[in-house]
Amino acid sequence: MESALQWVLGVLVIVSSVLSVFFSYRSRRSSDTILRGLYGARMNICLGLTLILLALIQMLLFSGSTLRVIIGAIFLVLGLFNLFAGMRNHSYFTKHRSSAR
Repeated sequence: MESALQWVLGVLVIVSSVLSVFFSYRSRRSSDTILRGLYGARMNICLGLTLILLALIQMLLFSGSTLRVIIGAIFLVLGLFNLFAGMRNHSYFTKHRSSAR
């Protein structure tokens, strides 16, 4: 059971990391400011998910040493902040994109 959870979380970390790099590339290459903001928001969402998944790996799969719990808690807080900021920015730029048309 623990091995399956480790594989699933590992695959999800890799997928969200690759998506984060992809959206980062797209946001830096886009010339339209609204699309740049949308891709940046999607990058923040993927980065937040990556950090949250890494925190879950640290807290659930390994023995509970104090340092691991502290690092996992820091990753969790940073991930939640990135996720919230990305969702907020995504809704902002989506509204601007629909009103610009």
